[in-house]
Amino acid sequence: MSAIETNPYEQHLGRNPANHQPLTPLTQLERAALIWPERTAVIHGRQTHTYHELYARCRRLASALAKRGIGLGDTVSAMLPNVPSMIEAHFGVPMTGAVLHAINTRLDPAVIAFMFDHAQTKVLISDREFAPTIKAALAIAKVKPLVIDYDDLEYQQTGERLGGIEYEALLAEGDPNFAWRMPADEWEAIALNYTSGTTGNPKGVVIPHRGAAMMCYANLLAAGIGKHPVYLWTLPMFHCNGWCFPWVITTVGGTQVCLRAVRANPIFDLIVEHKVTHMCGAPIVMSTLLNAPDADKRPLPLRVEFVTAGAPPPEAVLARMGAAGFGVTHVYGLTEVCGPSVVNEWKGEWDALGIAEQAKLKARQGVRYTALEGLTVMDPTTMKVVPADGETMGEVMMRGNIVMKGYLKNKTATEDAFAGGWFHTGDLGVIYPDGYIQLKDRSKDIIISGGENIFSIEVEDVLYKHAAVAHAAVVAKPDEKWGETPCAFVELKPGATATVEEIIAWCKQGLAAYKCPRHVVFTELPKTSTGKIQKFRLREMAKEA
Repeated sequence: MSAIETNPYEQHLGRNPANHQPLTPLTQLERAALIWPERTAVIHGRQTHTYHELYARCRRLASALAKRGIGLGDTVSAMLPNVPSMIEAHFGVPMTGAVLHAINTRLDPAVIAFMFDHAQTKVLISDREFAPTIKAALAIAKVKPLVIDYDDLEYQQTGERLGGIEYEALLAEGDPNFAWRMPADEWEAIALNYTSGTTGNPKGVVIPHRGAAMMCYANLLAAGIGKHPVYLWTLPMFHCNGWCFPWVITTVGGTQVCLRAVRANPIFDLIVEHKVTHMCGAPIVMSTLLNAPDADKRPLPLRVEFVTAGAPPPEAVLARMGAAGFGVTHVYGLTEVCGPSVVNEWKGEWDALGIAEQAKLKARQGVRYTALEGLTVMDPTTMKVVPADGETMGEVMMRGNIVMKGYLKNKTATEDAFAGGWFHTGDLGVIYPDGYIQLKDRSKDIIISGGENIFSIEVEDVLYKHAAVAHAAVVAKPDEKWGETPCAFVELKPGATATVEEIIAWCKQGLAAYKCPRHVVFTELPKTSTGKIQKFRLREMAKEA
């Protein structure tokens, strides 16, 4: 007999529906609507929805989609800003068994068309603001999804209607008491998020219900969120499902305040008007707030907790944020782990240290989230943990229940990512004696600008297509506003000429605007004896460019 068969704690003590239910964030909305039916769940301009209303609207969406044949394994794409319909899609779409694909609204039509085809999109919910981009993408795509136009009633919509039905009309067809579908297994997919805009190597990250459910608790702990927070949407909901915060805030009966575009004046106004307690965002949001004209700023009624990812905020920025009434928590993560998964847990005893020593500690990414079971730094070849000396570099590795299922339709990339039983982040770092990690470089040369990932090879591919370019390399240049911006180093062919403006204009023809280099340096590129471009030298040069 096996050890399990002889273990008294296993005999006749199996799983059954009474003691084992699939983990999913969808039940959090059901619970919130039961406990706090009249509490405000969503605010958007003059629109407000209670939890009772939000639950009914999500069920109406699920019902209307189900009537159109949407169910298990189908993909519903959403091209939406931070508006109520995007929150509703995070619940209503998976209530049918379908998977939500939130699209980066800054992408170009070709990339979006590729995603439609790769994900086999059945339904698209699209804000009319993005009609020109979506119309061009649909013209390229092979799939022809049902298009649902979203008219934002709080703003004058001028974009063309592309579908046969408007969002509110769709909801009107749905049943507010729809018996929505619980996942049969928590391993079922709830969301699909693409990590890269390059069509050459698509990586569609598949997130299971289990991971999303675990993040409902992990984010609450990491951000220090209690009951009934008021959360302002300055982080795009298309970015890792807004770090799972549409589900997170619902867990504690909070209020989600929508905001279509990140601008300082409405941010300060909404904070004051609704007594906002929490926000998330990239360093660009902090820059927007700190550098706003005095006329746009307003004294905050209470301290606002701000969770940021990307490069660690400089000490001066942290000081200015504190003086402005914000408390900053720094996190690190990836799309493959539902967003943030590492937090710089600040210890009270560090407050007594000098400014310089504190700055060193704040520059570290930190320790694992409570929902991440493993975080370390390894030699990716031997899979041995590097010495915890703060100096020996290796690849940051993770394992746990918030790690993705894998990459959609990409077996090779999935196997590579999970080689050795750990998720390979592709980021290089060190580990300190106290277990805190710090990033030192990015093995894939990712540039994080305004919270968006830019792959240097994608920009370089466009540069190499210019007739005058012999060699090109793109690296990150530190930027006070964006965190990092692409800096292109270009070596021209003998006798060829080109201007900075010409190179930037060329890039804009083949890339989304945010991916284009903001700086171009014409120079002979430093190379090794074998002809490999030395990017570490270019990074130093970029700081002075």
